[in-house]
Order: sequence, then C-alpha cells, then structure tokens
Amino acid sequence: MGICFSIEDDLHSIPGVGVAGGGGIGTTPRADKTPRSSSSSSSIPLAPRNVGDLRQNPGNSNLDIFTYEEMRLATKRFRPDLVLGEGGFGVVYKGVIDDNVRPGYKTTQVAIKELNPEGYQGDREWLAEVNYLGQVRHDNLVKLIGYCCEDHHRLLVYEYMASGSLEKHLFRRVGCTLTWSRRMKIALDAAKGLAFLHGAERPIIYRDFKTSNILLDADFNAKLSDFGLAKEGPMGDQTHVSTRVMGTYGYAAPEYVMTGELKSRSAAYKVEFGHLTARSDIYGFGVVLLEMLIGRKAMDKSRPSREHNLVEWARPLLNHNKKLLRILDPRLEGQYSAKTAMKVAHLAHLCLSQNPKGRPLMSQVVEILETFQVKEENQEEAMLQGGGNGITLYEAPKTAPATCVEKRNWNGGDGEKKADNRNLYNSDGVKVVEVGGKSKLGNGRSKSEPPNEFDCRIQSPEYGFGEKSASTRS
Repeated sequence: MGICFSIEDDLHSIPGVGVAGGGGIGTTPRADKTPRSSSSSSSIPLAPRNVGDLRQNPGNSNLDIFTYEEMRLATKRFRPDLVLGEGGFGVVYKGVIDDNVRPGYKTTQVAIKELNPEGYQGDREWLAEVNYLGQVRHDNLVKLIGYCCEDHHRLLVYEYMASGSLEKHLFRRVGCTLTWSRRMKIALDAAKGLAFLHGAERPIIYRDFKTSNILLDADFNAKLSDFGLAKEGPMGDQTHVSTRVMGTYGYAAPEYVMTGELKSRSAAYKVEFGHLTARSDIYGFGVVLLEMLIGRKAMDKSRPSREHNLVEWARPLLNHNKKLLRILDPRLEGQYSAKTAMKVAHLAHLCLSQNPKGRPLMSQVVEILETFQVKEENQEEAMLQGGGNGITLYEAPKTAPATCVEKRNWNGGDGEKKADNRNLYNSDGVKVVEVGGKSKLGNGRSKSEPPNEFDCRIQSPEYGFGEKSASTRS
C-alpha cells in the first residue's frame, strides 16, 4: 500500500486548527492563483480541534456515528479473511452494515479502517479525515460514511471500492493488466478529484497523491482516499504554507522536501520545513502518470541503481520519442498511437518540472486528459461505423495485428478501382500510407526524408504553459 514517512506536523494540520508553533505562511504576492471552481465546496467551517471536541460536538450531520460493537458486528468481529489491506495507519476490513448491525439501516457494503494506536498516524490525522471527507463531496473522492470514536478506538467507515487500489492493478505480476484506455480514464478521474480540492474557496492540498491512495470501484472509476495528511492551502496574497515535511518517498515535490530527506517519527531527525502549495500535488500526479505510462513503481530498489528512482531515470527521456517508445510499458503494445503516447508523456514531463511554476494547474491537466478521452471515443466509433472505409488506429482491435489495419479502397459507382492506396501502421502505431508501392509516413513524408521536428515531440505552447521543448534545452 506504499510506505509513508512523516514528521509530526504542527501547523494547520486540520481545518479549524490554528498555528501551534514553527513555520508560517508565505506572504509574497501570489502570481499563480488557481481558478476557483464554481462547483467546488465552500471553505471548510470551523471543525473540532481534537477528539474531545468531536465527542462533545459532532456537528456533522453528513456522517453516521457508530459504536465499537457495531463495528465488530459489521466485520464479523474483525475476521482476518475480511482484511482488505494494512499500512502504517492500521488495518482495513471489508464489512456490511445492515439491519442486523443497526436496526433499520439499509444494507451497505463498507470498508472499515481501524487506526493502530502505535502506528505513525494518530488522532490528528484521523480527525483530519473526519473533518475533510465529512464536509466535502465529489464523485472522485471516496465517500466517508461515518466513524467510531469510543474510548481508545478510532475507526473510519468508507464506501466499499470493489476493485481495490490502482497500485494493485498497475504492478501485478500475473493476470490481466490495465489497458491504455482504462489508465487514461483513471488518470482523468484522479485529476478531477485533485482539481476539485484545489478549486475550493479555501484550497485543500492533498499532500499524499500515490497509486495506493487511488481506489477503484466495480466499474474502475477512480477516487482519492486517505486524507490524513491533507492541509488547507494558502489564501489571498499568501504563496505557500510552510510546514514540516510529510509524504511518501518518490512522490514528494522537490521544493517541498527542500534540503533533507523524509524521515519517520521513530527515527531521530532534525526539523525540516518545506514550502507547500497545490503545485506540490501536481508533481505527485506527474509521478503517478509516469508510473501508468511505464508500468514501474516510483521507487524500486530491485532495478539497477540508476533506475531506482523512476522520475530521475525516466523524466529526461519523456520528450524524445524514440527513447520514450522504448521505455513504455510493453504490456500496452498496440493499444495507443505514438502521437498520443508522446502527448501524455509530455504532460507528465510538465507536471514533473523542477520549477513549480512550470507545472500546469490541475484544471488544465483535466482539460488535456479530457481531449484524449474524446479522441478515443471518436476513434472507437469510427472503427465500429467505418465498415470498408479507412480507420485511424488509436487502440488496436483485438482481432487485428497491432501493426496493420484493413486496406482502404475508393471505388467509383461503376465498380472500378480508382486508386490502390492503403493505410498501414508501423510497430510504433504511426500511420504509413502506401501510394503506388511507395511508403510515406502519415504526414506525407517519405521514409528517406528527415523527420520534421513536430513529428518528434509536442510543444507546450499547445497547452499554453510549460517548459521549452527538448530540442531547445541545453
């Protein structure tokens, strides 16, 4: 489920909690204000500062409050075979809340997370989840149904996500893998969740975006889970929140980590403060998008030493089409066009910019990913309706080789063949047109001609942001 390292946070860890010491809020005029979505939630109202406040004033009609005995009944006394996962926070069980658990309750499948009192997460992180997920609702955020706060017990009750985590499906060694189109849909869903959080009246910074925190329902719709590290973002002229470093190896943005490494609570550490902004989440999104493209984990010590850190190894290759196509997940072969793969890779490259201002806003990321969905739908429709007409390959039909598509012939009304032209696709998914026996690439260039620079990369001006293309960088 991913290894999360954290240092105790002392500032604005949960909505309604004031500064407890150390750090502060940046006050430099803010140049990159994120647009606020009209459909986003309003700012989070004053929330309980601690568990004692929560017990005295629950103040949240959206959530059900369960007893510990009800939790035991829902999980059949926390039966081991109902365990869905385990991490530093504790154990997650599959459960059912019905009339036997609480009279009159509609039968509901749930996931119940029981906080481990000796884990790295404590009351502060647990309360953060209650406060955030109890007051915001979005199709791409896991729904918090209720909680239990009885004696020393701390449990959270979520909607059940039948397909588990993105991490489980993306990195499985055997069985079916996620298709290209499904990966792009998951990326879009996750981007919408982040865009919603960033677009709130008071932005919410998720701070722990990774594959294990992206959960999938029975239809593989993706939702963000685990808000224990979420924080309210800067407002007005503030440029950042200064806070102690928390996060996960391989996903944390460089400007947030600053000069040191993330360290666990159990280890001796020096206090390190990072500048936290919504752009830190965008870096984490770039890491996950890269994982989906290449099929490798953000940190993998089983690889050669230079490939341990996925971003350090792969980012320099993302704007070079030949190198890029060699490192893409081989399980996806034949499911995408080279042009689309290059565009997605370029988006990941921008999200992973070392300069936070070089990263796109999440609202822009959503717009870009939506164009890929539209193109895919159009291509699928064309393949279904095309019949004898030519089609442009986006995702190869299962019954046809990835390297070739049916012949395209134009016949006149008299039945005579007017041209012997064919559309073929090479192993990279790039269209090759054969005219009179001579092969030309889909842009009208013959194989012997040098490639146009626009064949090899996409340029960020298309999106209106980002860095210079690979050929212009030193």
